Amino acid sequence: YPSGNLAIIITGERDHHSLIVQEDELKTTKIRALFQSDGRSTCYYRNGDEWINMSIQGGQYLDQAGNRVRRWMWPNLSPEPHVPLSPIFISLNRHVGVRILAQDKIFISFLAMGRQAKFNMGTRVQVSAGSQLPPAAQLGEDELLLLAFRVRILQLFDRMRGCLNFPSGEQWNKMQPPMYLITQAVKILELCMAADISNELRSSIKAIVNA
Repeated sequence: YPSGNLAIIITGERDHHSLIVQEDELKTTKIRALFQSDGRSTCYYRNGDEWINMSIQGGQYLDQAGNRVRRWMWPNLSPEPHVPLSPIFISLNRHVGVRILAQDKIFISFLAMGRQAKFNMGTRVQVSAGSQLPPAAQLGEDELLLLAFRVRILQLFDRMRGCLNFPSGEQWNKMQPPMYLITQAVKILELCMAADISNELRSSIKAIVNA
C-alpha cells in the first residue's frame, strides 16, 4: 500500500499457490481475502465476517448480517441444472477490488499511485460425470481452537522479540510477521471453512488468528 503496509502475499508449494489480501493497517495482519489455485476462496468484511465463499462446486455471497444474498453453482460440476453466476464486483478497500466473472475468471486488482496490478486466481476444475468430489478433512472444535491459540501465542512471541530488538517501537511496529505465521493463519482459516462448526466459533477463531 502507499502507506508501506504489505497488501498482497502470494505463496506457492509445488502445483498449489495462494493469494492473500491483507488490510491496510500497521499493527495487524488482518486477512481480507484468500484465493487458492484449487478453487477455494473467501473474502471477508472489514470486521472479519464472511463476505464471499467459493469452492470448486460454486459459491455464495453473504450480507453483513450473515444472510445469504446470492448462491451459484459452476457449470459442468453438478448433475443438476446449475444456478448461473451474475458477475460480482466488490471493493475490499480503496486499493483492492475483486471481480468474479466465471470459475476461471476471478480477478484481484490492486491500484495505487496511478499504477495497477491484476491477478487472475480463477481455475477450471474438470471432473467426470461419475466422479465424486473428495470430502474436506475436518477437525473438531477443540483442535481448531488449540491451533488458533498456538498461532496467536507465536504471534505474541514474535512481537515480543520485536520489542526487545527495537525498544523505541518505531521500527518493530512496521515489521511484518514471519511468513510461516501468515501461512499457518491461512491454513487454520481453510480448516474452519471445511469444518462443520458454528458460525460463532468460526468467527472466534478468525478473531484469534487475526488479532
